[in-house]
Amino acid sequence: ITTPIKWKKALEAGEYTAPSLVSDGFIHCSTIKQTVDTANIFFRGQTGLILLCIDEEKLESECKYEDPVGGGQHDPAVGTLFPHVYGPINLTAVVKVVDFHSGDDGFFILPKEVILFY
Repeated sequence: ITTPIKWKKALEAGEYTAPSLVSDGFIHCSTIKQTVDTANIFFRGQTGLILLCIDEEKLESECKYEDPVGGGQHDPAVGTLFPHVYGPINLTAVVKVVDFHSGDDGFFILPKEVILFY
């Protein structure tokens, strides 16, 4: 989940990065099943967002499935493991970019383009 401005910068730079790569050591990602919950927790009511659909097999950086806080420790009480990309995301791994709008109530639903894509 990002913004068109950040995506444009990635296109110019030749790779996508996020502030979490510096602060946490990885880029936070979500599986298709996690995307809506992630958006509703961290981005509720925000506008002007897009989804970068990533083909994990095309990633040049390592992707690990870990706790939401990272570190590779899985606590079943925390829930599902999330994909964390340990490095920049190469543009060739981004196979689709989809507008991601919240509804009038501020909540997100998965765009049809993503559902049909996967």
